[in-house]
Amino acid sequence: MRGLVTKNTGSGYWVRLNNEKTLLCKVKGNFRLKGIRTTNPVAVGDFVEVEEVGNDVAYITKIEERKNYIIRKASNLSKESHILASNLSQTLLVVTIAHPQTNLVFIDRFLATAEAYRVPAILVFNKVDVYDEEERELLDAVINLYQTIGYKCVKVSAITGEGIDELRGELEGKTTLLSGNSGVGKSSLINAIIPEANLRTGDISSSHGTGMHTTTFSEMFDLPTGGAVIDTPGIKGFGTIDFKEAEVSHYFPEIFRTSVDCRFNDCTHRNEPGCAVLKAIEEQTISQSRYASYLSILEDITGGKYRTGM
Repeated sequence: MRGLVTKNTGSGYWVRLNNEKTLLCKVKGNFRLKGIRTTNPVAVGDFVEVEEVGNDVAYITKIEERKNYIIRKASNLSKESHILASNLSQTLLVVTIAHPQTNLVFIDRFLATAEAYRVPAILVFNKVDVYDEEERELLDAVINLYQTIGYKCVKVSAITGEGIDELRGELEGKTTLLSGNSGVGKSSLINAIIPEANLRTGDISSSHGTGMHTTTFSEMFDLPTGGAVIDTPGIKGFGTIDFKEAEVSHYFPEIFRTSVDCRFNDCTHRNEPGCAVLKAIEEQTISQSRYASYLSILEDITGGKYRTGM
């Protein structure tokens, strides 16, 4: 039987079959012997084949080829990577300027991964109702940065409802991964969009200014207007995986566009003569923060073997 994985738990995966019946399924051990070096061989969004063996026991026997997915380096060092979700129309990265503050390197690493795995990305700036004047100025500057690159940005407040209708419009008819740091308000946004979801929300740690986990497992929620949202546990850092050194610049649209004017086709934009990217950084047409994020991914790959001349 064919089905769609809608939730993972500590003991298995909920799978919605084509007849709308939902089963809690386990994964047969041989899945872990096929070179799938992830903490989760099955991900929410996967289409799978299921075999029932009686007494409410069912097994996932096959995973269909994925159209795309979002993947990150696993925090569990015994495994290589963790798939957040698969077969996506798009991903929304929920970020906050403060309470807590989302690091720009985190944003850039997430966006680079979305580019690498062909998942369109939208940035959702939440909690706009609580920012002071200085924070609102920073918000506008960050939005201007990413809009200039070409990313759609939406300002929202799960509390006041600002931007929620626009967000609903972006979600309608699509399968969307919702991701972000703990405490940025993903669960509150889902509750604003799908009140019947009634997700638990948490507070911000007063000692560290960071969010505390409320979502334990990834889960897919159907939208009343069609489509679905996949909620994921909050993540602190975002380690990229399986990037090749020569391809990293491809995942930064503004660097890739500028690189066509570099003197050398294999320019890494560190310290080569005639590098159009370094010139654009000097002229401030490419952001220093974005370039720093680009270098940080290269450092992951090379182990710090190379250093920039800037």
